This record gives sequence, C-alpha cells and structure tokens, in this order.
Amino acid sequence: MNEAKYLVKKITEGIQEKKGKNIVIADLSSIDDTICNYFVICQGNSPSQVTAIVDSVKDYVRIATDNKPTAIDGLQNAQWVAMDYSDVLVHVFLPEVRDFYNLEHLWADAKLTYLPDLD
Repeated sequence: MNEAKYLVKKITEGIQEKKGKNIVIADLSSIDDTICNYFVICQGNSPSQVTAIVDSVKDYVRIATDNKPTAIDGLQNAQWVAMDYSDVLVHVFLPEVRDFYNLEHLWADAKLTYLPDLD
C-alpha cells in the first residue's frame, strides 16, 4: 500500500471513530494538474461533531504516520473544515454546506469510492 493510500485509510478510520457519515474518497491521481492525489469528503451533524472528526483524524494520522496537516481551515464556525495533508485533502462538512458545494460533482472525472456508514 503506498503512502497516500495508507494516509487515506487512517483518515477514514479517524472519521469513522467519530461517526462521520457519507464518506467519499475521490482518487484524483489520474487527473492532470490537481493540487493533490486524493480528496476525502465526509460530514458531521453539528459543528461540535465536525470539530470532533477533525481532532480524531489528526490523532489517527499522527499516531500511524507521524504526519501533521500542513493547514487546517474552517474551524472557526466548523461548517466546512479543510485539512491539508499535501497528497490528501480532507473535507469535513455540515450536511447542508456539503450539499451546497457538492465537491463530488466538481470532480466527476475522479474515481469515487463511497464507504458505507458505520452505525
């Protein structure tokens, strides 16, 4: 498993730990001129859950890979938080904000993997 794929695996585990929903992994590696190789997109039901998901992802990735995000943006209102791990960008949304921006459809050329919710 290459480094980016392992990072995606740890990110998704961190999301699932805090019951993040509707996880989609967008593989952008075969698309030219993208800013990263993967998007991991998910949602939480409240700003506090969004923040908990972000913290969980940070913990899972740090423990497994000793990586820290180069940037985290959006924690002020926690409606859309973006975490930058260079090769992987993580987007944690509130449902209505996610519906509005619809990132999955912006990257329609990407190979999308939908993970089932863990309940």
